Amino acid sequence: MGPLSGIRVVEFAGIGPGPFCAMLLADLGAEVIRLDRPDGAAMDRRDAVLRGRRSVTLDLKQPGAVAAALKLVEGADALIEGFRPGVMERLGLGPEVCLARNPRLAYGRMTGWGQTGPLAQAAGHDMNYIAITGALHAMGRAGERPAPPLNLVGDYGGGGMLLAMGLLAAILNARSTGQGQVVDAAMSDGAALLMAPIYTMMARGRWQPERESNMLDGAAPWYDTYTCADGGFVSVAPIEPQFFDLFLRRLGIDPDAHKDRMQPAAWPALKAKLAAVFASQPRDHWAALFEGTDACVAPVLSMAEAPLHPHNVARQTFIERDGALQSAPAPRFSATPGSAELPPPTRGEHTQDVLGALGYSAADIASISGAK
Repeated sequence: MGPLSGIRVVEFAGIGPGPFCAMLLADLGAEVIRLDRPDGAAMDRRDAVLRGRRSVTLDLKQPGAVAAALKLVEGADALIEGFRPGVMERLGLGPEVCLARNPRLAYGRMTGWGQTGPLAQAAGHDMNYIAITGALHAMGRAGERPAPPLNLVGDYGGGGMLLAMGLLAAILNARSTGQGQVVDAAMSDGAALLMAPIYTMMARGRWQPERESNMLDGAAPWYDTYTCADGGFVSVAPIEPQFFDLFLRRLGIDPDAHKDRMQPAAWPALKAKLAAVFASQPRDHWAALFEGTDACVAPVLSMAEAPLHPHNVARQTFIERDGALQSAPAPRFSATPGSAELPPPTRGEHTQDVLGALGYSAADIASISGAK
């Protein structure tokens, strides 16, 4: 029974950040019903992003299916949809209709560009959305192309997590005022929001536009990765002076020789020195040398290695369900912990149970669910 126990969410099936948002809410105890298309993509137990909810198939081209969706919306605290602007309206499930049926509803809309603006109707993906925020331009090595940060910055950090926070804020507001509202979560907005600290540094004259020329983008020798003798890597981040001094002493380098560490002019020489040192031993040598210290050094682990790291093992950061490795729910709650016990559903697995509870007969269910 997580902290969101008692909250009901209707999720219209989509891809990427919408399902991720639904997973976050389900992990923390929300009851999530996912409305899938009868001809949608295959679903299986290994898809961790789909865990924690029930799946109902509805053929929304059928008026009866739209009516069934609205019945589910009537009893929901929140709705999640990730279509282009206008699609839900054309289906007869837009905010005006849904809020008329349930005035307390938090109506969550997940898109790349948002519901308004010149790009609102354009297709795109994570990298496009973060490209217009300055985030993508800032990532990568000097003289090279910007480096795609997987799809974490737009889809998940700037998208799914932003929508989850927005829905929870809207639900809290509805509980105090009785008034629901639309939550317009755009990945371009969210990525720009994540850049707030970097834009602050730029406003203070502490961020240069060229890649790999700033403290946090790999220019500083004490905030970068280094190649080790075996081809592995270590991450080095002793930003504070006391941590930096400890770091150098562990490497056998006199800290007094590098009191100018904050001067960019001194960075290339120190980086070359550190690169030579780290190249002299394998990654795990350095991991053992710095383990548990304040020197702020950690091995760069692969996805196969990460679940085996003692810290991750101790905290059960990764779990295995149905033979598939996945991330455990987070954050941790002392009194109402989250759970990933309910496995990802197969498409339409709970159609009979959910629609039957609404009073639909087996024949009615077959006609609106697209069952063949």
